[in-house]
Amino acid sequence: MHRTPLRVLVLTAVGVTGVAALVMRALATTGARLPRVAWVEWIAILALAALIFWMGWAVRAYQKGTRPNLDPVRAARTFVLAKAAALTGAILAGRYLAAVLDVVGDLGIPSQRDRALAAGVAVVCSVVLTVVGVVVEKFCELPPPEDEAERDGDHGPEVLAG
Repeated sequence: MHRTPLRVLVLTAVGVTGVAALVMRALATTGARLPRVAWVEWIAILALAALIFWMGWAVRAYQKGTRPNLDPVRAARTFVLAKAAALTGAILAGRYLAAVLDVVGDLGIPSQRDRALAAGVAVVCSVVLTVVGVVVEKFCELPPPEDEAERDGDHGPEVLAG
């Protein structure tokens, strides 16, 4: 398995922002608006990021030699979860950024300013989730082989999970 390229994450966030902005604009023409982003969403996203970081830290400790053993299946699951977190964070960042863009013209209205602020905080939380996913993917990467025979067959950094 390979780490998620940053280009993919940025393109995902931009693409979701564009699609979500179009959907929100279409909803606005019918008089409907999505509800304000709830604070519990921020907490859920940050809790997920903390859990994934904690799991990745265990893999990192094993890599550094401070943890004597680690189940390879757990390391593989941690890598897959980190990859999913990076993509999920990019998707959520795009969705919440579209919510900010939806009300950016009405920031003089206190309720719309509150909606933009809540969505902006959610964007930051989603970016944190993406960054944690990318960092934990790096934690799961195996160091390059020291043996020349192994290095000749290697085409890049290997991931502990794969």
